[in-house]
Amino acid sequence: MVHPVVHSLREQIREHIVEGIVSGRWKPGERIVERRIATELEVSQTPVREALRELETLRLIESAPNKGVRVRNLTAADLEEIYPVRAGLEQIAAELAAPRLAEDTSALEPEVTALYEADRRSDGEAQVRHTVAFHRELVRASGNSVLLHTWESLGIEIWTTLSIRWLGTRQQSYAEEHQAVVDAFRRRDPRVAELVKEHVLGCAPRA
Repeated sequence: MVHPVVHSLREQIREHIVEGIVSGRWKPGERIVERRIATELEVSQTPVREALRELETLRLIESAPNKGVRVRNLTAADLEEIYPVRAGLEQIAAELAAPRLAEDTSALEPEVTALYEADRRSDGEAQVRHTVAFHRELVRASGNSVLLHTWESLGIEIWTTLSIRWLGTRQQSYAEEHQAVVDAFRRRDPRVAELVKEHVLGCAPRA
């Protein structure tokens, strides 16, 4: 019974640290002190350590002997690297999901509807949230749990947020681009997997 609570706590701590990095509370190269976060959030150091380890796997922070944990000095090139990997995964997912989504796109449609509203309000946070949710549902529709787990492990939401907030990477219309993907699945476009790949690569920041 304890494990889900610990997992939830680690997730909350991770989001707290990510938000601190994205907002500029911790600058690139600045040290993140595990004990200080634990005291601030009134938690033990164990879940803080787990959250930091997870963010190190995502290459958002780095640790070195006798120097502790620091925020990585990320460049546009670092942010760009993830997109070809993500595009390849989503291309495979689209191929596997195409028969299912040709029959039923209801898992994708609420996110497109939400994106039209987010575009109208120029709500960057909602644009990120619903864009990521759309692509997660696309990958989930592949029915391949290994593919979904691998995609999830890339930390798509974090990198998308960083691309937008740090580099100003923003599309004119998130909704229209995603509606075009839905339409391609509906009409059984034989190039739908390639279209998904091109769509993801088109979102990448430019170094």
